[in-house]
Amino acid sequence: MTRRVLQLLIGLPLYGFGCALTIEAGFGVDPWTVFAQGLSLRTGIGVGWVTNIVGLLVLLLWIPLRQRPGIGTVANVLLVGTAIQGTLAVIPPVSDLLPRILVFVAGVVSVAVASGLYIGARFGSGPRDGLMTGLNTRFGWPIWASRLTVEVTVLVIGWLLGGTVGIGTVVFAASIGPLVHIALPLLDTARPTRRAPQAAAQVEPA
Repeated sequence: MTRRVLQLLIGLPLYGFGCALTIEAGFGVDPWTVFAQGLSLRTGIGVGWVTNIVGLLVLLLWIPLRQRPGIGTVANVLLVGTAIQGTLAVIPPVSDLLPRILVFVAGVVSVAVASGLYIGARFGSGPRDGLMTGLNTRFGWPIWASRLTVEVTVLVIGWLLGGTVGIGTVVFAASIGPLVHIALPLLDTARPTRRAPQAAAQVEPA
């Protein structure tokens, strides 16, 4: 349990930190961050705070979809956007091409590792992921169709509102799945691990 809690409390702020790095790089961000950026530009509210607000509103959509939030779901709403806002407030701006590329790569890798940490903690899905699984459970939509429909919708709306869409958006979409596929098995708290040599024949969940 201690490991699970630590993974959750490290993973969610790290996720926000990674998102903030991709924002700072300026090459384009993931669909939900594009949406949050667009709303931020139109409302004047910081993009991190908008992320929290959007997470809360998405969580309300779980009610008709008959989804149940976990403690990790609530923590996601509270911590990810706060970490985005805090990171953007303290990191210096980058303008040269190479530093921007390095910042973007660091952001994507951070999001992947963070995803492995908080998903592997098994305290419940994030509000956005729960929306997609809820559409699958409630209406029978395939997960891929639910994800595609939701993310294309928020991407287009965010872009129309002024959010940053670019090559980084494509790179993020293409790389995040494989990177999380690597990170999650290493960080999944349900993954059996070997005990000390004298008890090597026994395994139990980490």
